[in-house]
Amino acid sequence: MLTVQTVTAFEDNYIWLIRHPDQPQVIIVDPGDATPVIATITAQSLKPVAILITHHHWDHVGGIEDLLARWAMPVYGPACETIPHISQPLAESDHHVHIEALAADFQVLHVPGHTTGHIAYYHPASNTDGHGMVFVGDTLFAGGCGRLFEGTPVQMHDSLSRIAALPDNTRVYCAHEYTADNLAFARIVEPDNLTLQTRQQTVHQHREQGQATVPSLLGVEKATNPFLRCGQANIIRAAEGFSGHKLHTNAEVFAAVRHWKDTLD
Repeated sequence: MLTVQTVTAFEDNYIWLIRHPDQPQVIIVDPGDATPVIATITAQSLKPVAILITHHHWDHVGGIEDLLARWAMPVYGPACETIPHISQPLAESDHHVHIEALAADFQVLHVPGHTTGHIAYYHPASNTDGHGMVFVGDTLFAGGCGRLFEGTPVQMHDSLSRIAALPDNTRVYCAHEYTADNLAFARIVEPDNLTLQTRQQTVHQHREQGQATVPSLLGVEKATNPFLRCGQANIIRAAEGFSGHKLHTNAEVFAAVRHWKDTLD
């Protein structure tokens, strides 16, 4: 069984450490800052064996060089993005990553939109814990999704649909603590969603207590995240109300909702 440990960085970033609970080997996901990662690894006598990178933004890759200066290990990441120190570039034809030290296989999902080459890493549920895990970088957030810095709305909608096709019991490990803000916007789009209202209350309580709201469950995202609900009639009506015209596809609805949030950020 793989477990995931949270390392906080900067103001709201999450770096993820994947390991077996009784073994020192650890995989590092999106180390934007080496300092807290090194502190955690040394304090717990862990042994880094690989780095997984989702995309090229500095707050996901900035710590790679310092980590490699201490520990030799492969660095996996998207082949079509310029990322220093990538030793295992993953092209569209590469569908899996195997980390032998942990006997772990990850499915590589190509999810462009936030950046051109953004990828995610999915590990299916084990028999012992019943939850899969997906490391989505900045494509999907708890209650929201990433901005479209390089890709198109159609690309991002397709990418989110690819993630949404995973099992509902998949834990979603995104890279930022944006949940409260995302759910405030979701309530604007979908004010009568009772499940969303309950989630917002729970998130508020967690943040008041200084607790993280990530990971979330994909099934919860499908029930409360407007960017995964663009085929719902009430979301379509809200998006058309904002845009002022008829929207003909779910991708057009997504584009309208994403633009709507951009105008409020």
